[in-house]
Amino acid sequence: MKQVTLKDGTLLPVIKLTKRDLPEIMQLQTKVIEHLSEKTFLQPLTDEEFEYILDGNGLLVGVRAKESLIAFRALRDPGEDPEHLGEDAGIPKEQWSSVLYSEITNVHPDFQGNGLQRQLGKIVMEEVDTNQFKYVCTTVAPFNIASIKDKFELGMHIAALSVKYETLTRYIMMKNLVADVSVANDDTIEVGMGETAKQQKLLGAGWIGTSIHAHDEGFMVTYRKMK
Repeated sequence: MKQVTLKDGTLLPVIKLTKRDLPEIMQLQTKVIEHLSEKTFLQPLTDEEFEYILDGNGLLVGVRAKESLIAFRALRDPGEDPEHLGEDAGIPKEQWSSVLYSEITNVHPDFQGNGLQRQLGKIVMEEVDTNQFKYVCTTVAPFNIASIKDKFELGMHIAALSVKYETLTRYIMMKNLVADVSVANDDTIEVGMGETAKQQKLLGAGWIGTSIHAHDEGFMVTYRKMK
């Protein structure tokens, strides 16, 4: 049984969630949204979407403390998604069936600051069957710094910057699970996170976002040219 570690050293087991846990999953998601300062940062899942995952179309793992669900993280098989992130990420259409989506991560407000999002991210990545799935894709809102850093720590990179969910601008981040991305490390460009058009131009020309850092004028994104 895999475990996560709280900052006080407490070890908690990671469990695979089932449909029996759905009421608690929804309650935790609601509580997390209530505590968000920027509600658009989180794209919540519906009951039906959680049920779809729990029916065997992905992976949903969680952590309990004193018998209460305090965190969960999800991967989802998107199936025939009409807005498939594989298209945004430049993955050939014939390989879209090998794409998983990194979906929502929720951590109870009382347990934030323990690195649970990062720890659960590593665990779900290790659980992916790479004989079936070769890529993990996700969307992240610009300026959702914690989430962007989380994805970079998991080895993902920015592959596109597009409008998703009808009106929301999102980074499309991805990870190739079976091959490393080759970049020219000595060829970098830094762009302000708010400079959408400039970033889109770089991404369209074969550059990828590989890290972010704080700057006097705000957060900057480091782009590297793919070989």
